Amino acid sequence: MLGAIVGDIAGSTFERHNFKFESCPIFARGSTFTDDTVLTVATAAAILSGEDYAECYQKHGRRYPAAGYGPRFAEWLRSENPRPYNSDGNGSAMRVSPVGLAASNLEWALSEAERSAVVSHDHRNGIRGAQAIASAIFLAREGEPKDGIREYIERSFGYNLHRTVEGIRPSYSFHTSCEASVPEAIVAFLDSRDFEDAIRKAISLGGDSDTIASIAGAIADAHYGGVPEWMAVFCKAQLDAEQIAIIEAFLTRYPRPLRG
Repeated sequence: MLGAIVGDIAGSTFERHNFKFESCPIFARGSTFTDDTVLTVATAAAILSGEDYAECYQKHGRRYPAAGYGPRFAEWLRSENPRPYNSDGNGSAMRVSPVGLAASNLEWALSEAERSAVVSHDHRNGIRGAQAIASAIFLAREGEPKDGIREYIERSFGYNLHRTVEGIRPSYSFHTSCEASVPEAIVAFLDSRDFEDAIRKAISLGGDSDTIASIAGAIADAHYGGVPEWMAVFCKAQLDAEQIAIIEAFLTRYPRPLRG
């Protein structure tokens, strides 16, 4: 989960000012958390408490009204009777990482990812994006090698992951749909050497930089065994006490499994 937050904060300054190189500063001046972090923490809170996902998303979203939500989701947050609006946006995928970390098996990860998505993003591609990321995180934390993750995601969700960051970057532009951003975020992880490299590669793609880096960072965190301590310290300094308490409670309940 910290990987998702690091990616969000690192990518926040590049969302509208893309930097198509891997030499970007990890935390440029003005880096801050956005809706990706707010809703990731809300997902963790829902899993911890058993609350309905819609209730948690509204409660946390309303607490941070200027976090950069898309127009339709911002309207959903304000609604007295929030209903799904057939969204295929990547919001379902960027907030799902706690599901992959809490899952005891792949079947639960898939079903719970759908539950977290459908309260707002009930388009089949919105659900599929959330399921793809939750399952990638589950497989990564269970020690599945990258080739196995690639093969499973391609076979199960139809994404083309036999591409490279170098091949995607030149023509890639801003997209917020799952179909046009989730596979690219996964490729950034698959191409990476370590956690920091995954964040740099994700940001260098351009487009919706904070969300792409958040998704790539979530999988990289699970695969590489955590985030560098200095990044975690920086990011926690951007959060408030309640967000930190939820993160710590979640990671205490769902610690990283020991792998030989």
